[in-house]
Amino acid sequence: MSNVRDLKGQRFGRLLVLYDTGEREHRNVVWHCRCDCGNEVDIRGCSLTSGNTTSCGCYNRERTAEAHTVHGMNRQGKIHPVYHIWSTMIQRCENPNDKRYKDYGGRGIMVCPEWHNPVVFISWALVNGWRKGLQIDRIDNNGNYEPGNCRWATRKEQQRNRRNNRFITFNGKTQTTAEWAEELNILVQTLYARIDALHWPIERALTEPVRRPKYAS
Repeated sequence: MSNVRDLKGQRFGRLLVLYDTGEREHRNVVWHCRCDCGNEVDIRGCSLTSGNTTSCGCYNRERTAEAHTVHGMNRQGKIHPVYHIWSTMIQRCENPNDKRYKDYGGRGIMVCPEWHNPVVFISWALVNGWRKGLQIDRIDNNGNYEPGNCRWATRKEQQRNRRNNRFITFNGKTQTTAEWAEELNILVQTLYARIDALHWPIERALTEPVRRPKYAS
């Protein structure tokens, strides 16, 4: 007996669920829905029940237009840089055609309901440390985009917080491989080679001096 929750006929925001498409995305049922604006779209069940998706996209377009008009995001034809951050965040979490979707929405990473409104997101950004050149960074890489799990970081800081980073603990100190390499002034490739190819113990990999080539004078 199937334990799939039947959403047919239910309403989520502006979306009315019409039928199960028969498709599955990461074990999630994909439902065919009709939006109040008339568009019909296919949405994952978890996105509907979590409140993460409540329209075909028309709601966000309306809020974007409002933000451009009321909040000065669009001045002399230029869109505020935080809006671009908001837009790419939404795309990688909710658009299966986005090249980064598999690492975000495909893993179940969602954008909290209040941040579907770009005005709310931009207001949060401006009072929580955003400045030009910073990127949004999730503290817990398995967590959602929401105020309690996000901060503004440089590209370098963000790269160090990637979920595929390797952390090394030595003498009671834990850092990524890249951070150890920077501290020890050696190439990160050299450190990886010592650990993975040469199978050196961590202590030796971190403490043995690098032999620099000698050139004839």
